[in-house]
Amino acid sequence: MNEKHIQQVLEIEKQAQEMQEKAKREAQEIPVKAEQEAQALIAKAVADAHEEARKMLADAQSQDASDELASEIAAKNSEFEAIARKNFDKAVAFVLDRVIGRA
Repeated sequence: MNEKHIQQVLEIEKQAQEMQEKAKREAQEIPVKAEQEAQALIAKAVADAHEEARKMLADAQSQDASDELASEIAAKNSEFEAIARKNFDKAVAFVLDRVIGRA
Protein backbone atom coordinates (compact mmCIF):
# COMPACT_ATOMS: atom_id res chain seq x y z
CA MET A 1 0.00 0.00 0.00
CA ASN A 2 2.80 2.35 0.83
CA GLU A 3 4.40 1.80 -2.52
CA LYS A 4 1.11 2.58 -4.25
CA HIS A 5 0.90 5.91 -2.42
CA ILE A 6 4.49 6.69 -3.30
CA GLN A 7 3.74 5.97 -6.99
CA GLN A 8 0.70 8.24 -6.84
CA VAL A 9 2.74 11.03 -5.25
CA LEU A 10 5.47 10.61 -7.86
CA GLU A 11 2.88 10.67 -10.65
CA ILE A 12 1.30 13.83 -9.20
CA GLU A 13 4.74 15.46 -8.93
CA LYS A 14 5.49 14.48 -12.53
CA GLN A 15 2.22 16.00 -13.71
CA ALA A 16 2.91 19.14 -11.68
CA GLN A 17 6.37 19.42 -13.24
CA GLU A 18 4.90 19.01 -16.76
CA MET A 19 2.29 21.67 -16.01
CA GLN A 20 4.95 24.01 -14.70
CA GLU A 21 7.11 23.52 -17.83
CA LYS A 22 4.10 24.05 -20.08
CA ALA A 23 3.26 27.29 -18.21
CA LYS A 24 6.86 28.49 -18.61
CA ARG A 25 6.78 27.79 -22.37
CA GLU A 26 3.48 29.62 -22.74
CA ALA A 27 4.80 32.52 -20.67
CA GLN A 28 7.82 32.79 -22.98
CA GLU A 29 5.54 32.85 -26.03
CA ILE A 30 3.39 35.73 -24.72
CA PRO A 31 5.90 38.54 -25.42
CA VAL A 32 6.65 37.15 -28.89
CA LYS A 33 2.95 36.98 -29.77
CA ALA A 34 2.37 40.44 -28.30
CA GLU A 35 5.23 41.84 -30.40
CA GLN A 36 3.85 40.20 -33.54
CA GLU A 37 0.36 41.57 -32.85
CA ALA A 38 1.78 45.03 -32.15
CA GLN A 39 3.73 44.97 -35.42
CA ALA A 40 0.60 43.91 -37.30
CA LEU A 41 -1.40 46.74 -35.70
CA ILE A 42 1.32 49.25 -36.56
CA ALA A 43 1.46 48.03 -40.15
CA LYS A 44 -2.33 48.29 -40.46
CA ALA A 45 -2.32 51.78 -38.93
CA VAL A 46 0.37 52.92 -41.36
CA ALA A 47 -1.51 51.44 -44.32
CA ASP A 48 -4.75 53.08 -43.17
CA ALA A 49 -2.97 56.41 -42.71
CA HIS A 50 -1.46 56.20 -46.20
CA GLU A 51 -4.86 55.40 -47.70
CA GLU A 52 -6.51 58.29 -45.83
CA ALA A 53 -3.73 60.64 -46.95
CA ARG A 54 -4.17 59.47 -50.55
CA LYS A 55 -7.91 60.12 -50.36
CA MET A 56 -7.38 63.54 -48.82
CA LEU A 57 -4.84 64.43 -51.50
CA ALA A 58 -7.19 63.25 -54.26
CA ASP A 59 -10.04 65.28 -52.74
CA ALA A 60 -7.82 68.34 -52.47
CA GLN A 61 -6.67 67.96 -56.07
CA SER A 62 -10.26 67.49 -57.18
CA GLN A 63 -11.28 70.58 -55.24
CA ASP A 64 -8.39 72.54 -56.79
CA ALA A 65 -9.48 71.40 -60.26
CA SER A 66 -13.08 72.39 -59.48
CA ASP A 67 -11.96 75.76 -58.16
CA GLU A 68 -9.83 76.32 -61.26
CA LEU A 69 -12.71 75.36 -63.56
CA ALA A 70 -15.10 77.64 -61.66
CA SER A 71 -12.58 80.46 -61.96
CA GLU A 72 -12.27 79.87 -65.72
CA ILE A 73 -16.05 79.83 -66.12
CA ALA A 74 -16.38 83.04 -64.11
CA ALA A 75 -13.75 84.69 -66.30
CA LYS A 76 -15.53 83.58 -69.48
CA ASN A 77 -18.84 84.85 -68.10
CA SER A 78 -17.27 88.20 -67.33
CA GLU A 79 -15.84 88.34 -70.83
CA PHE A 80 -19.23 87.53 -72.40
CA GLU A 81 -20.94 90.13 -70.21
CA ALA A 82 -18.39 92.77 -71.28
CA ILE A 83 -18.97 91.92 -74.95
CA ALA A 84 -22.73 91.98 -74.45
CA ARG A 85 -22.58 95.38 -72.71
CA LYS A 86 -20.38 96.70 -75.48
CA ASN A 87 -22.87 95.65 -78.19
CA PHE A 88 -26.01 96.42 -76.17
CA ASP A 89 -26.34 100.00 -77.37
CA LYS A 90 -25.87 98.93 -80.98
CA ALA A 91 -28.47 96.20 -80.58
CA VAL A 92 -31.01 98.59 -79.01
CA ALA A 93 -30.45 101.11 -81.80
CA PHE A 94 -30.83 98.38 -84.42
CA VAL A 95 -34.08 97.15 -82.88
CA LEU A 96 -35.48 100.70 -82.59
CA ASP A 97 -34.57 101.41 -86.20
CA ARG A 98 -36.38 98.24 -87.28
CA VAL A 99 -39.42 99.10 -85.16
CA ILE A 100 -39.78 102.62 -86.50
CA GLY A 101 -39.01 101.43 -89.96
CA ARG A 102 -35.71 103.15 -90.72
CA ALA A 103 -33.74 100.05 -91.49
